[in-house]
Amino acid sequence: MISRPARLRREHYSLAIEQEDTAFVPFEDIAVIVLNHSEITLTHPVLSACAEYGIGLYATGHNHQPSGVFLPFLPHSRTTRMMRKQLGIAKPTAKQAWACVVRRKIENQAACLRLASKKGNDRLASYARRVRSGDPDNMEAQAAAFYFAQLYGKDFHRAEERWTNSALDYGYAVLRGAIARGLVAHGLHPTVGLFHDSEQNAFNLADDLIEPFRPLVDLHVVKHAAMTEGELIPADKAALVALLNVDVGMPQGRMSVLSAIEYATESLVRVYEEDGKELDLPVLIGLQAHRLEC
Repeated sequence: MISRPARLRREHYSLAIEQEDTAFVPFEDIAVIVLNHSEITLTHPVLSACAEYGIGLYATGHNHQPSGVFLPFLPHSRTTRMMRKQLGIAKPTAKQAWACVVRRKIENQAACLRLASKKGNDRLASYARRVRSGDPDNMEAQAAAFYFAQLYGKDFHRAEERWTNSALDYGYAVLRGAIARGLVAHGLHPTVGLFHDSEQNAFNLADDLIEPFRPLVDLHVVKHAAMTEGELIPADKAALVALLNVDVGMPQGRMSVLSAIEYATESLVRVYEEDGKELDLPVLIGLQAHRLEC
């Protein structure tokens, strides 16, 4: 995350960040870059390197919220084939996949309430058990209305201009871009969703897959909202970006959010290929950063 004036250029296999001094970061060590200042310039070879190494490059707008993301489409050889699979998915398959997403989202919301020492996790767990194929009873919306009131208070509204909402928006945007990056890396097109299908949304599929990951941002925000006021500062944004490195539970074991996105996307590909029926989705277990074992 770059929050001060800088010039970015490519030097061999590294990103060179020119400020008062020049720092070098190997491209292979970078998953995402967030450009969070109006006086940042970058060269064309940097964009090419982002595509080559599969790096998600975010730009922020005047409000310092992520407003765009550069996604590398070219490296995958099956993009057209997977697009046909996405467009031709059977409705029962799509409905079952969406129910899986909604169920895990509500389960993670219940876990968020428990980890935040809030009441109501049992009620959310009961909502999760009642999710049916396609979620015809709209358990997702019922759970959300109860969940946010329990987590942030009965007077909380998502439309208000306050630190909590700014932090939620920023965290969700970072997750959304990381998921879009994972989708295109596996030949999927973010525009064609399982459930979301807005003609004005270029990230419908990312907005499907993000749902079980959202409570991670919610948990971080509720843990810090009581001690924070005003606008987001660079440290707040850096902490929200760092959530990509927090551990979650997956069927394959405990891993970072970035790794979980990869496994979740691979399982989604198997659903489209009709090689699998269940999505591998994250389980919220806390806010502990992933540690590499040597």
